[in-house]
Amino acid sequence: MTASNTGERPRLSGTNLERAADHNQRVTLHAIRVLGPLTRVELAGITGLTGPAIANITKRLLQDGLIDEAGQRRGGRGQPPTKLVVRADACYSIGVNIDRDHITLVLVDFSGETLARVSEEVDFALPDHVRALYRRSVKNMLRKAGVDVAKVVGLGVAVPDDLGLVDLPGRPADYAAWDKVNMAELFREPLDLPVFVENDAAAAAMGEMQLGLGQKNNSFFYVLISSGLGGGLVVDGSYLRGADGRSGELGFMRAGDGAAPGEEVQRLVSLSGLARHLERNGCKLADVMHGPDPDDATIACVSAWIEDAARQLIVPLDAINCLINPAAVLVGGRLPTAILERLAARANELMKERAGLLPTVAPVARAALSEDAPAVGAAILPFSHFLLPKQAALWKASA
Repeated sequence: MTASNTGERPRLSGTNLERAADHNQRVTLHAIRVLGPLTRVELAGITGLTGPAIANITKRLLQDGLIDEAGQRRGGRGQPPTKLVVRADACYSIGVNIDRDHITLVLVDFSGETLARVSEEVDFALPDHVRALYRRSVKNMLRKAGVDVAKVVGLGVAVPDDLGLVDLPGRPADYAAWDKVNMAELFREPLDLPVFVENDAAAAAMGEMQLGLGQKNNSFFYVLISSGLGGGLVVDGSYLRGADGRSGELGFMRAGDGAAPGEEVQRLVSLSGLARHLERNGCKLADVMHGPDPDDATIACVSAWIEDAARQLIVPLDAINCLINPAAVLVGGRLPTAILERLAARANELMKERAGLLPTVAPVARAALSEDAPAVGAAILPFSHFLLPKQAALWKASA
């Protein structure tokens, strides 16, 4: 993750970010955020901190407006203990996902709920186009959601690696301009927020780790189906980048049976691959993504693609299981939820059939954060930088 302007204090009303940088405070806040409502006794058990330490930390968090007391837990003897929850309105963040076929902006509160969303379907949008969409949208998003700009802690941007350089069908020559773009400058106006930039699959995996099924699976592999095919690896609550920051690039693996020699998996297993498959059979991607109920021909075409795509994922999934041994493989992206669920279910069936050939097989499931996962994950980046622990799994036991 890269950041710009991080030396400037974000305009977080009522919050002392120097105190928020305290490691134990970050761990406690994250525990409340993920596992709450929690009592102070439960927090001590989860974090391994002493009762007095938890009392001091929660007092600061209450003073800073990051958590609230949410009633009392009944059922025990004596005075019932007070439960603690995060304040969703404590702070906000903006997430941007730039891809070769769309631009998506989201405004997210501290609980992870998306309060406002703007998305535009556009092929190979250039930097000036993205800048213009952001500038004309962001203040209106804040206004409609009733959010004070002073409580927006930052902006996260999720983009595929080599956005302007990967040679995809239809890519214009001037799209290579993305290779030299300074994201902090691109999004400097009108709010001048700290800007954090991350690979789209990594952002999606981080979002899943903070808000989705990653709360139950400490180690997982995230498969992101977008205009291309990417992946993100989380082990023991930490995102692993690899030596060159390119871990998880399963889209560049060679496809298996039925593919042309040397063909990449993402040639078929991607939105662009689905679009080509549909066009060859007289159907349109728009009818699948945004149209009314598709006709029988489109349904049959999509079903055939799901079968082919699930089979093409076998080689990457074999490698993931043998080399990484995750607790789960989570599939997300911009496909409609029903298609993602069917694809994940079919891939899971095929991998179960291979259980005797592999040391272990992780279940394959649809990710909780699907269509907007990279944008929402990008919005989590400022929260992570300023308020949350560097690792998600820092407590000694589950609640």
